[in-house]
This record gives sequence, structure tokens and C-alpha cells, in this order.
Amino acid sequence: MGNTDAAAIVRLNTAYAQSKILHGAVEVGLFELLAEGPATAAEIRDRLDLHPRLLRDFLNALVALGLLERDDQHYRNSPAAAEVLVPGGPVYLGGRIKTASQRHYAMWGRLGEALRDGKPTGHTAFDKLYENPAAAKNFLVHMDANNAVVAPQLAKVVDWSRYSSFVDVGGARGNVAARLVAAHPHLRGGVMELPGIEPLFHELMAELEVTGKVDFHAGDFFADPMPETDVVVFGHVLHDWDAAACQQLLERAYAAIRPGGAVVVYDQMLDEQAPDLRSLIGSINVALITEGGGEYTVAEGRAMVEKAGFTFQSATKLPEGNDTVLVATR
Repeated sequence: MGNTDAAAIVRLNTAYAQSKILHGAVEVGLFELLAEGPATAAEIRDRLDLHPRLLRDFLNALVALGLLERDDQHYRNSPAAAEVLVPGGPVYLGGRIKTASQRHYAMWGRLGEALRDGKPTGHTAFDKLYENPAAAKNFLVHMDANNAVVAPQLAKVVDWSRYSSFVDVGGARGNVAARLVAAHPHLRGGVMELPGIEPLFHELMAELEVTGKVDFHAGDFFADPMPETDVVVFGHVLHDWDAAACQQLLERAYAAIRPGGAVVVYDQMLDEQAPDLRSLIGSINVALITEGGGEYTVAEGRAMVEKAGFTFQSATKLPEGNDTVLVATR
């Protein structure tokens, strides 16, 4: 093995440290503070009530990572950090980063155990999660960050002019649905989710100024009928379940979709001929959370929708992010 290969492996071995530096900056509110203006290390220390011992190296590590910029003694957010790490921006990733720090990091720490017994290491009981309003909102803000990149692209890659309505099944608090009706005013939107989400759904619809354009349908998508509609959307839903459960959901969707309608599915679909590291990490991440979940190939997705009675139309890899959108018609 050459020295270059060995150095790359050494860097990979400690790559977690870079993640934790990002996690720490989000946790203490550093990017929000610097959104107000540049600050010295001493000002940052005092305003965030931090200990000085680690601070200089911590701030300079963020500079080296491209998340901060330093001018003489003052630190400021880099353009990338200002865009996605400050609350209130169009794509705020703070919720996603907090979830990774608080839940996923420990879950991945037990990967060896999962490889031996095949069991998840970070199972989430969604119905129990939504009983706690604060925990539910934090989780759903994380979900908003996950789909914020997808939503505007989904509005473009599907020919929505052919349809008048859709229901986003498992659509969290409605972020994608809201973006779709804003981009296509002729559409009537819907979200089917567990009842505990409804107050948070109405809160977001008011915030995004689409109240009255998207309906909330309370229910369990395995137990309750899906609302009749032109299009059913499954976004980051099928990957949470095993093949039998996915098949059941698609068959339930087929029953709800009007003739001439469609099912739209997006997930980080896998390519076995050209393995993509981000998709594979996403697949393992889902498998560590759920009992039977994981990403699947386009061919497997096509087989599932066709078995449910749909006619496969297309599978489009989105240019931004890492999702593929599969469309099949009824």
C-alpha cells in the first residue's frame, strides 16, 4: 500500500471528528450568532458562554472546513453556512444536523452490533414521538430540511398539468405539499398523516401562506383508506418498510387513485452497476432505524408498482440532492 492510500485511510478513520465539529457549532448556536455580524473569539466566548480552552482551535477548524471565514481577529459565516445553517433561510439544515448529532451518531456507533444481529439500533416509534409536541416539532423540522431540496424539483419533473389533486401520504407537516400548490395553483393538495401532526401542519400552512389549499387527512396509512385523489405521493416513505409492507401501501394507493392518475415515489434509489456512496449510507441509515427498511433499486421500485397494477412511466434522478423520482400511472 502506498503512503497516499494509507493517509486517505487515516483521514477516513477520523472523519467523524469533522461531523462533530459541525454538530457542536450548531448545538451552541454559533451560526445564529455570527448571522448578526462578525465577532472575535472573545466576543463569541462571552456571548455563547463558552469555555476558552477549546475555542480557538474549534473556530479555526470551522475555518478549515469552509464553514467560517476569518478576517484578522474576526470570524464570520461562510456563504454556504449563511445559506443553510442560519434559521429562517430557504433551506435550513440545523434540524437535520441536530437529529444526526443527538440520535444518528450513537446509532451508527453500534453498526458492528447491527451487522451481527441484523437489528436496528435506533428505532423510532412515530406514534409515541408525536405525543410530545416539542419532540414532534423538532423531528418534523428535520423532515422539512430533508425534503426542502426535493420539493422545488418535484414541482418540475412531474407533469402536474395533467392532474387536479394529490395527497402526500406520510407527508409530515406538509412542506412538500405546500411547495407544490404554490408552484401549481390549479392543484388541490392533501397530506395524510397521524392525528398528532395536525396542529403542526396548520401552523406550517399558515407560515407558508397556503392555508385552505392543502387539506389534512388524519389516519394510519396501513389501517385507514387513503383519500380519493388523482396522484398519491410517497416521499421518503417506502424506504422505511420491508417489501411486503411497500407492496401493501402501493396497492392501497392504487385503490385511492382515480383512473388516469398516478403514483409518484421518491427515495435515494440504488444503482448496483454504479454504487453511489451517499445512497448507500442513506440505505444503511434507514436500516439502522427501522425493522425492515432500506433503499431499493429503480428496477425493484418498478417491479413493485407494476405488481400493484400501475404502468411504469419514468424514473428521474434529481440534479440536486440524491433522490430519484419514479412515476407510474393507473
